[in-house]
Amino acid sequence: MSQKPPPYKRRWRYYRTSGGACPIEKFLADLSRADAAAVYAAMKEVREEGTRVAHFIRDEIYEVISPGEDRTYRILFSQEGKHDHILLALEGFPKKTTKVPDSEIKLAKTRLADWRSRARQPSH
Repeated sequence: MSQKPPPYKRRWRYYRTSGGACPIEKFLADLSRADAAAVYAAMKEVREEGTRVAHFIRDEIYEVISPGEDRTYRILFSQEGKHDHILLALEGFPKKTTKVPDSEIKLAKTRLADWRSRARQPSH
């Protein structure tokens, strides 16, 4: 028996700097094809199933963990939008420890604050 689909379809968006750089795209582009496919598959699962298949870190930051060929990868993200339907990818990196490094969490939180502050600015 399948669950009822969410009223708002979830979708991934990637954080971009004010200059237009996209750290997540760069991270994914630098992976092997097989590792990138594994990360995309894990992200797809979160898109389809929601945060119940992700790990809550703290302060609105979640992680999706993806096993690659030779190592495991993490994508830190936050739910955004009026109905939490935007999955905003903030940072991607190889998993080297069992605990997410504080520096990575701080970077994700900084990027989230930056994204939110620019979203509130009026467009010209």
